[in-house]
Amino acid sequence: MHTFRAFRIFNDEGRIHGTIVETSLDELSPGDVVIRAEYSSVNYKDALAATGSGKILKRFPLIGGIDVAGRIDSSADPRFRAGDAVLVTGYDLGVGQDGGYSQYVRVPADWVVPLPEGLTPFEAMACGTAGFTAALSVVRLEQIGVRPGHGAIVVTGATGGVGSVAIGCLSRLGYEVTAITGKESEREYLQTLGATNVIARSSLQMGTRPLEKAQWAGAVDSVGGDVLGWLTRTTNYWGAIAVCGLAGGTELQTTVMPFILRGVNLLGIDSVMCRMDVRRAVWQRLATDMKPKALSTIAREITVDGLPDAFTTLLNGAARGRYVVNLNQA
Repeated sequence: MHTFRAFRIFNDEGRIHGTIVETSLDELSPGDVVIRAEYSSVNYKDALAATGSGKILKRFPLIGGIDVAGRIDSSADPRFRAGDAVLVTGYDLGVGQDGGYSQYVRVPADWVVPLPEGLTPFEAMACGTAGFTAALSVVRLEQIGVRPGHGAIVVTGATGGVGSVAIGCLSRLGYEVTAITGKESEREYLQTLGATNVIARSSLQMGTRPLEKAQWAGAVDSVGGDVLGWLTRTTNYWGAIAVCGLAGGTELQTTVMPFILRGVNLLGIDSVMCRMDVRRAVWQRLATDMKPKALSTIAREITVDGLPDAFTTLLNGAARGRYVVNLNQA
């Protein structure tokens, strides 16, 4: 029986931990399509799942990894043929279905996205769920009418995966980008990605009034909490905030005044169950006009053996950009 390496997560009497195992196709979750995986990625959600820091997984044991890119090995669905380059993010991958930290991945065909021309499997995973979330946020800002020239777009959590790709996408489209970060030492990195201005989070004067000075045409916010409340009070007339994270907390302290006196729009971003037509369109944008110029700068390649260290770095808030997992190297 052909075996291959995978990173499987176990729950031993309440102690959740992951380890590299040898497994086989017979042991994978059922699905219509088998992908010979080339790359995966590491998201904050992956770190929570693999360490038990968050209640993410629906069952144990389970192979982790909410992203994967590679080529079709076999397919029972006529939409896909052996050799097709594809990617999968979201849905139940790495949560209730064996995920992307495996040299072979089996999934339902309805989850599979053809890899757009203009993206390699490595680049797709340099984006991954975090980058797809960032791109979806930018598309929603466009849909609400926020355009280059309307004013600065602010990106919070700027050195993280979502923030880094968001800056790259916005800059590529011609927006003026202001990055807010808790890592003042990363100013040069953020400028390389395309940020025009960089603001240290510690220097923010958030104020307490229902409406503060209007500053932003729009925002991509992966922080939430007090920062999101401040954004509602400082976004300009008819601006919009794409809300896609909660690193700073789940509570939102604000009033109705930004929404009825300035017409501010609060846009909820969910990349997990995004409709397939929207999903494919956003990936096409990531392969073309929205593709960050500094994508290689955002990404750092690791092997499956490097996953535990990557999880720790992410949970400690010390990560920069994206970890891309090479599934074909020890």
